[in-house]
Amino acid sequence: MSEDHQAGGDDNGQRLSELEFRTSQADMLGGEDAIAREHSRGRLTIRERIEKLVDPGSFREVGRLTGRGEYKDGKLVSVTPAPYVGGLATIAGRRVAIGGEDFTIRGGTSPGLARRKGGQGGFIEDLAHHYRVPLINLCHGGGGSVTSLLRKGYAPLPGEDGFERTFELLGEVPVIGALLGPSAGGPALRAIASHFSLMPRGTAQLMIAGPGVVERAVGEKLDNEQLGGASVAVDTAGTIDNAYDSEDLCFEAIRTFLSYMPQNAWELPPLGPRDDPPDRISPELRDLVPERRTQPYKMHRAVELVMDEGSLFEIRPTFGRAVHCFLARLHGVPVGIIANNPMINGGALDVSAVRKQRHFIDMCNCFHLPIINFVDTPGFMVGTAAETGGAFREGMRCLQAGIDATVPFFTVILRKCYGGAGLMTQHKEGIDLKIAWPTGEWGSLPLQGGVAVAFRDEIESAPDPAAREREIENELAIFASPFRTAEVFGVEDVIDPAMTRSYLAAYIDAARDAMRPDLGPKESAVLRV
Repeated sequence: MSEDHQAGGDDNGQRLSELEFRTSQADMLGGEDAIAREHSRGRLTIRERIEKLVDPGSFREVGRLTGRGEYKDGKLVSVTPAPYVGGLATIAGRRVAIGGEDFTIRGGTSPGLARRKGGQGGFIEDLAHHYRVPLINLCHGGGGSVTSLLRKGYAPLPGEDGFERTFELLGEVPVIGALLGPSAGGPALRAIASHFSLMPRGTAQLMIAGPGVVERAVGEKLDNEQLGGASVAVDTAGTIDNAYDSEDLCFEAIRTFLSYMPQNAWELPPLGPRDDPPDRISPELRDLVPERRTQPYKMHRAVELVMDEGSLFEIRPTFGRAVHCFLARLHGVPVGIIANNPMINGGALDVSAVRKQRHFIDMCNCFHLPIINFVDTPGFMVGTAAETGGAFREGMRCLQAGIDATVPFFTVILRKCYGGAGLMTQHKEGIDLKIAWPTGEWGSLPLQGGVAVAFRDEIESAPDPAAREREIENELAIFASPFRTAEVFGVEDVIDPAMTRSYLAAYIDAARDAMRPDLGPKESAVLRV
């Protein structure tokens, strides 16, 4: 063996040794003390999170050696790894792009790289875009830092790292944002820019800025939880969709959500089990709607009895509670469910409920999920809060989302369907299939209240105004029967409630065949964040 070759062999040994050292430095993340501190707060490291979420042994990390080396006399002494860890993995055998910040390394703030590993405009987003695979963002970091002034030697203008790819992905692949610790800036924004976002209660917070900045800027002295805990971010603001009691439950929810989604917008969602008979009859539905038209009931139960057993997955259950939004399956076909909730506001839609409904329509439209509307709404919520909150503008935006949608809509009217809120449950651009239960009623306004306005003079001049108002209501009630509308084909069918599942299943199967992306060009889909 030549001397040159032998020298090369020694060099290779040194390089392999350096590779091993750099890898070991990356595995240490922010060090044992920092990791122990996060564990004591109920939080995991980024690699622990990825390991728990994905299929065992499937994670293929990219950029493991990225970081900042410390040198002495030209020799490497240590490496501070980049806080972002990401790559390819599989979940239930399906390939995904996944990554996130590790808070033990500089609080998850970016070190400044030749190319971003993750985050907006980063390699992981490019991976999801070019390979057309779902993107899972595990978000936990402080965003920007004033230390960038020292690192870069200048003040970077906002937008140096943009969100162009982030928003582009929302029309291409399922994007999931898991907020897993105190987060502000970029990590927080990426959690929001998703089709499904979630967080654990008590250990994660979403903030525009942290407590120190808030106190300095506006004089409010608040902790992380008061600023952006789940009670604020999920229940009140609706900025994040769902909250769970632990990170493990968050990971379970991610896997469940993904099971309803296709790999990308050019594919259909995968079929689920088809062991629940499509012609199953549910006699309980016949008595579900109370005889007294103002009495509330649990819409959740109606949906549960129609859909495949155990298939309901609710999105944003604690926000905009006047409407339910579910992912579900009907004879194995993934569908989106929008259902009014008579237990809240009598089913009247407030601003929060309309925003929730609009976002859900956009998501279903992007990923070929037929939408079934279970309708019982007296209309938009009225009063000062509705007017000052811009309920009508939000309602029009939601109506536009429905008109823009190309997926099939199905409307099941259980009881009330009035005004603009009722219009939002239909789809005039499509087949517009509307079926009603015998308890259905509809119109521009309910008779109760509408009569008082339309016949005000006649009622006020009557000897007994209250009695005359009731008389007129009874006279008009004959014409408000759902069967009168069915006579002129204004509603396609009035059905036995127990037969709802079998009726819908046939149309959902037919709709799935018609939605195959290869039947026509893929139109650009928009998710209105």
